[in-house]
Amino acid sequence: MNPLTYLKIARDAIKAHFEHTQIDKNALLAIYPELSAQRASFVTLTINGHLRGCIGSIIAHQILIDDLISNAVSAAFRDPRFPPLSRSELDEVKIEVSLLTHPEPITYRDTDELSRIIRPDIDGVILRLGNRQATFLPQVWEELPDFNSFFTHLGLKAGIGNDPLSYHPDIFTYQVKKYKEGSHD
Repeated sequence: MNPLTYLKIARDAIKAHFEHTQIDKNALLAIYPELSAQRASFVTLTINGHLRGCIGSIIAHQILIDDLISNAVSAAFRDPRFPPLSRSELDEVKIEVSLLTHPEPITYRDTDELSRIIRPDIDGVILRLGNRQATFLPQVWEELPDFNSFFTHLGLKAGIGNDPLSYHPDIFTYQVKKYKEGSHD
């Protein structure tokens, strides 16, 4: 399947929301049956290199085409950090689609061991403590390349403070295949 198809589906889902129409999922599934596999995805929107929305699924819970459509619409219109995308922004926005592998639990004794296990730029990380949880896609390593700052920000995102590893939370890793408009990844 052409990776540009994922990006087109995400963009078309946002356009369809503006136009109060629907994507013809059956036609796409007939051409690309792999879209019927259960997969987890994230859709990230940026304008001029700045985050404009990012919503996704950590665990596969629906077929990929439904996950892409849902996450694209949510990233554009339901990310609580941003106002809904305006029609005028649609031409400016760049879309990135990340397809996630299934998260795997990490067993570690302490922070030092964890820092040797986690692979910057490769691993996405889920941090879970009780009912609090947050994730960073592997792409976040580009902005937070230092292990300590990465986990400090992840702990803050999860709402457990800036020293989350002192609580020895559950850690899971996953990898992504990412596709970005205007990129040859």
